[in-house]
Amino acid sequence: MCSMSHPFHIPYEYYQEGDLIVGGMTSQLFVYFEALSFAEHPKTKLTGEPFATLKNYQHVLALAFAVKEVNDNSKILPNISLGFHIYDSYSNAKLTYQNILNFLCPSKKMIPNYSSNNKRNLMAVIGGLDSETSLHIANIINIYKIPQVTYSFYGPLTDETNQIPSIYKMVPNETNQFKGILQLLLHFQWTWVGIVALSSNKGEMFVQILTSLLSQNGICPAFIHWLPTLTSPEDMNDIFYMKRPKEYLALFLTKMEVNIFTIKADTYAMFVLKWFLYLAQMEVMPEIIMSKVWILTAEWDFSFQTLDRLLDIKVFHGALSFNVKTNEIVGFQNFIHFVSSNWPEEDDFIRVFWGSAFNCLLSDSKLDGDMGRCTGQEKLENLLAPFFEMTMTAQSYSIYNSVLAVAQALHTMYSVKQKDMLTLVEVEIKESFSLQPWQVHPFLRSISFNNTAGDFIQFNERGELETRFDIINWVTFPNQSFQRVKVGGMDPQASPGTEFTINVELIKWHRAFNQVQPLSVCNDNCHPGYSRRKKEEAAFCCYDCTPCPERKISDKKDMDDCVECPEDEYPNKDHNRCIPKFLNFLSYNEPLGITVVLLVLFCSLITALVLGIFVKHRNTPIVKANNRDLTYCLLFSLLISFLCSLLFIGRPQTVTCLLRQTSFGIIFSVAVSSLLAKTVTVVLAFMATKPGSQMRKWVGNQLACSIVLSCSTVQVVICILWLYIAPPFPGLDSKSMTEEIVLECDEGSVAMFYCVLGYMGFLAVVTFAVAFFARKLPNTFNETKFITFSMLVFCSVWLSFVPTYLSTKGKHMVAVEIFSILASSAGLLGCIFSPKLFIIILRPELNSKDQLLMRNK
Repeated sequence: MCSMSHPFHIPYEYYQEGDLIVGGMTSQLFVYFEALSFAEHPKTKLTGEPFATLKNYQHVLALAFAVKEVNDNSKILPNISLGFHIYDSYSNAKLTYQNILNFLCPSKKMIPNYSSNNKRNLMAVIGGLDSETSLHIANIINIYKIPQVTYSFYGPLTDETNQIPSIYKMVPNETNQFKGILQLLLHFQWTWVGIVALSSNKGEMFVQILTSLLSQNGICPAFIHWLPTLTSPEDMNDIFYMKRPKEYLALFLTKMEVNIFTIKADTYAMFVLKWFLYLAQMEVMPEIIMSKVWILTAEWDFSFQTLDRLLDIKVFHGALSFNVKTNEIVGFQNFIHFVSSNWPEEDDFIRVFWGSAFNCLLSDSKLDGDMGRCTGQEKLENLLAPFFEMTMTAQSYSIYNSVLAVAQALHTMYSVKQKDMLTLVEVEIKESFSLQPWQVHPFLRSISFNNTAGDFIQFNERGELETRFDIINWVTFPNQSFQRVKVGGMDPQASPGTEFTINVELIKWHRAFNQVQPLSVCNDNCHPGYSRRKKEEAAFCCYDCTPCPERKISDKKDMDDCVECPEDEYPNKDHNRCIPKFLNFLSYNEPLGITVVLLVLFCSLITALVLGIFVKHRNTPIVKANNRDLTYCLLFSLLISFLCSLLFIGRPQTVTCLLRQTSFGIIFSVAVSSLLAKTVTVVLAFMATKPGSQMRKWVGNQLACSIVLSCSTVQVVICILWLYIAPPFPGLDSKSMTEEIVLECDEGSVAMFYCVLGYMGFLAVVTFAVAFFARKLPNTFNETKFITFSMLVFCSVWLSFVPTYLSTKGKHMVAVEIFSILASSAGLLGCIFSPKLFIIILRPELNSKDQLLMRNK
């Protein structure tokens, strides 16, 4: 596997001797090569000097600190020293492969398929920072079955590491991070979100998974912006010298109404994005660029390269990111102070880091440059937080745990072997152990321990760390420092429904939002009282707001449809809540009810008075004429008809509902039958006066009573059938009126109700016809003309009643029927009895037998 010669001279490495070696592949430096044209021999020199991500030097320190902690702990690998060998990947596939071979061929004289005798005892490799580097490492060391513990994330759809059993992930499954992003957006109701990713396979996979997840949960990607990859000097020039500024600033010059940006925050994507942000600050209004909320994936560590010093970190104030759960490691800061004071000679990384961070060269540095020598007054704690932190970052914490996991696996393996070799002396034990890296796998796969910070470390069946994601709110300060505030988390091991937690009160939003929760929607929310309606040819998150129709409400924001109120409630004027309906019935306590009662009592009193007058003057000719008994029957039925109107007032009860229409129908039938009998009596009396007439035997009270009884009996039979088939009953009508529930008497059978009215109308028409033809018969006290007028009034009232009754609702419908009863009864009373009362009271001289005989002559 080794090549014949060393193609590139890369001086940066850090080596510490030990009985067992742990390899480390960091990504502190970045280089690029000119594209191969195949027109000339490939160049063996880099194009330009490497530039550094300063904060990533902490990854080197974390690995060295973990090894030191293992060696200082007599309970782990006693009498066995652990060493390390660290290279840099340079974020370049060629150099990554080369330095992996350097692990395997320490003499740096690489011969194909040759196993060197002085090969170091490499037991595991820690790295790399990104999934591409990790796969490059695995392609080589997997051949030798060397375990690899990585702290990078892989896409859940196409996780190539599932095919490489030698990879162990000191990070949780990234699927939980996607779920956390979704829950975060849903919690704050952010439905209009910009997505930013690097134009690479990893970025495309991120966009594919996220857009699918968001669309399934009602969230729309406002746009997807692809950041260019850095694969050549031309790409670098495009960014640093702005050869295509309009293209690079398109993210910020369009879709600026979007407040929320989600980004796959790997090192390269953030490197390009930060430059775009800087250029945007120079080209457009800074407040537009600042007033955004960035949601960043767990690769983000708020690290700036040396070229990023000009960017104002306030652009990330209020950002939310996901971090692998971390804890404070005691002694790490002291270790950093010790290293920075003693400058280990074997550590090439500290020299390039120190030169980039302080713009000076250490006293023993072998690097060339125009920088002067360092004074010794430089302090790491004086560096800005985006360039270096004294506390352990999330990625350094994963590296630290990776070393401890390898050490625990080696310790367990040694313990098992020692049980079989108890008779050997200590030196013989070391020499008798013929350890191979592949032997570590079963022990590494089953490790289970608590680190020095108390966190539990264990891999699941997929070789992933079982832990949670923390949600971090980034708070920046004017002095270019920042603070991490843990505001929530995503814990897949929590009980269902409690996996996602967030404490909104701890979040500091960007100052542009005045500490009010930002909104990010395609359009304004539809407030209660409105529902959403899809906009044509727009994303499904974009909609219009339409008022709720009658009888419907919406009591929440952004409801897809308004909902109907319960039958006993109705919408308020804003259509955002339901109000209990009022009970609607004609009450004795309201003005309309009092008016009706007074009218009924007045009409009843008048009728009773007329009846009393007629009883008092019962022996006078005008009372005797046209059958006195029928007159009494008519007046009594009119009196009862007035009083039966009272049954229609008040809350409907079972008894009143049964009596209302039936009593009214029967009493009116008696009244109209009495008029019919009067009219027939007049006609027969006139016919009986003719010589030789046979009608004399029909004239008398017997015929009149027969007519009244027979006609009334028919109505009684109809009412009995009605009560038997489908009687009226108290009911509720909650639909005919919007704001009221009508308490009514349900007619039971509408057909029977109209049969009662129809029969009464039939009697009235017959009476009217007979009276009309008999109106001119000679008779001193002929009532037929008055009966004709009364029937005309009666029919007019009830013909107008039907459409009026059907067009009104609630208590007004009841009032219409009452007034119809009163009007028709008053019409009969007035038309028939007012002329007679005039004679009885005002012209008594006309109410005499002599006057009657004289008029007959």
